[in-house]
Amino acid sequence: MPTDLEIAQSASLKPIAEIAESLGIEDSELYLFGRYKAKIELELLQRLRDRPDGKYINVTAITPTPLGEGKTVTTIGLGMAMNRIGARTMSTIRQPSMGPTFGIKGGAAGGGRSQVVPMEDFNLHFTGDIHAVGAAHNLLAAFIDNHMHHGNPLGIDADRVTWSRVVDISDRPLRGAVIGLGGLVNGVVRETHWDITTASEIMAILGLTNGYADLRQRLDRIIVASGKGKEYITAGQLKATGSMLVLLKDAIKPNLIQTIENTPCLVHTGPFANIAHGNSSVLADLMGLKLADYVVTESGFGADIGAEKFFNIKCRQMPVKPSASVLVCTVRALKMHSGRFSVVAGKPLDEGLLKTDPRAVEDGCPNLVKQIENVRLHGVPVVVAINRFDTDHPEELEVIRKHALAAGASAVVDSQLWAEGSAGGEELARAVVEAAEMPNEFAFLYPLTWSIEKKVETIAREIYGAGSIEYSPKAHKQIARYSKMGWDRLPICMAKTHLSLSTDSKLKGRPRKFDVHVREIRASIGAGFLYPILGDMMTMPGLPSHPAGERMDVDETGRVLGLS
Repeated sequence: MPTDLEIAQSASLKPIAEIAESLGIEDSELYLFGRYKAKIELELLQRLRDRPDGKYINVTAITPTPLGEGKTVTTIGLGMAMNRIGARTMSTIRQPSMGPTFGIKGGAAGGGRSQVVPMEDFNLHFTGDIHAVGAAHNLLAAFIDNHMHHGNPLGIDADRVTWSRVVDISDRPLRGAVIGLGGLVNGVVRETHWDITTASEIMAILGLTNGYADLRQRLDRIIVASGKGKEYITAGQLKATGSMLVLLKDAIKPNLIQTIENTPCLVHTGPFANIAHGNSSVLADLMGLKLADYVVTESGFGADIGAEKFFNIKCRQMPVKPSASVLVCTVRALKMHSGRFSVVAGKPLDEGLLKTDPRAVEDGCPNLVKQIENVRLHGVPVVVAINRFDTDHPEELEVIRKHALAAGASAVVDSQLWAEGSAGGEELARAVVEAAEMPNEFAFLYPLTWSIEKKVETIAREIYGAGSIEYSPKAHKQIARYSKMGWDRLPICMAKTHLSLSTDSKLKGRPRKFDVHVREIRASIGAGFLYPILGDMMTMPGLPSHPAGERMDVDETGRVLGLS
C-alpha cells in the first residue's frame, strides 16, 4: 500500500470553486486561497437562516492508544461513504497543530483512502488561522507587559499574570521562562511560560463563537491577570480587543476543502481536547447543517473527553441536537486495555498485539462498554465502528460485537475506510443513517444552575467512574471566588489525561472508584467555561528522541516528502 502522502499526492482534485458550487455556495460567499482551498463568508448563514438543518452526527472513540484509534479516518471516510449511498453529507474537522505533526503523531488529515486534500497544506500553514490565533494571543501578552512597563495604571501584579505566550511548535524548554532580562528598557522581569497555540483560550473562543459581535464580547472578557487588590484584569481593560479582532477577522471564517473522493469537508479551529473543548467550530457545523443533509463531526480523544465536551459545552451553543454518535474502536487498543500489552509512540508494536487473542480483547472490552455508556448517558444512539486492521481475527471481532450490543449500541460495523475509502464504509454509512432516525432523548449531563462542585463531581463519577473527589486549598479558594463572581453558572471543561478513563494515564481498561484530585480550577471567561486541572497536565508538548520532522523534506520541484 502506498504511503498516506503518496495517496494524497496522487489524488485528482477538483477546483474548490466547483465543490462550493455543488453545495449551493455563491461566489460572493467564497474567499479563495488558491485553487483547492477557500474560506466561507459568514453571510452564508444569514442567507440560509430559514433552511432546515441537517442531521448532526458525532464521531468519538474508546480510550485511545498513543497512536490514536482512527477517528479522523472515520469522520472523513464516513462522510465519503454516506455520499456514496446517496446521503448528502459534509464532514467537519479541526485543523491540527504543527507541534504533533513535527513531533510524535505526524499529520492528521486522515489516512489511507480516507483523507482530506491538499494534505500538505492541511497539516502545515493551511490558510493561516493558527498563526492568526498565535499573533492575537501574543499581541495581548505584549499589551500586558507594555502596560506594566509604562506605569501600570491598572495595578497588575507581575506575580499574578495568568496570560502566557504561545507558539505552534512543541518546545519543551518554554514550559518555564523568565522574561524582561537585560535592564529596565526591556520591561518587567517576571516568570512566565509558553503554551502550544492550540491551547490558547483564543482558539477555544474561536471554536465557540457565532459571529463578530459575539467574538468581540468574548475577547473583551478574557482574564489576563489579577491586580494588587485581587481584582481581575481583562483584555477589554487593556484596550486590546480591537487589535485582536483585526488579526482574527479572516480566521473566524470556516475553511472548505475536499476529500480524495472530492466530497466536501469544512476545517475550522483546533482547540486542545485535554485543556479546551476539543471540537471543530460551531460556525463550521452551523454552515454544514444548512448546506448538507448530514454533518459528521469529530470530537477529540475518547468519549470521556471530547464527546462529553461536545455534548455539554459545544451543543449548548448550537440550536441543533445531535442525532447519533459513532464510537470508533480497534482490536489493538482493546488488547492494550486488557493490561497485558503496552503501546508506546515511536516504538515498534508489541508482537502480542498482532497475534490472535480473543481473551485479551474480552478483557479490554470494559473500556468499550464504559464509553458506550458515556454516550448513552446523553440519550444519543451510538453505532460502534471497528477500525479494521489486516491482523484482526473474526473471533476477536465477534467479542467486540457481543459486548457492544449488550451495552446498548444500535449497531456494530466493521470499517474498511482506511484501506478502501468510501467502498469500505457503506455498511457503516447505512447504520449511521438508520441510527439518526431512531428516537432521540438528548439531554445535557448537568444543568448550569448546579454548583461548581456538583458539576465537577457528576462528570468525574458518571463519566470517568471515580470514587472520591478531593480539592486542593487553592481550588477551594477559586471555587469561592468564582461563585461570588457568578461564574458558577458556566459549564465545566475538565482537563485530564486522554490515555485513561481515570486521571492516571497508566490505568487502562475500566478503572473504578479511583481518587480524583482537583489541583486547581482556571477560568476561561472569554470561552465561557471553567476548567479544573486533574493531575499533571501540560500545555506545551515536547519532542520525542526522533521527531517525525526528521523524516520530512522538500525535493527540487518543491514537493513535500516524508509527511505522514
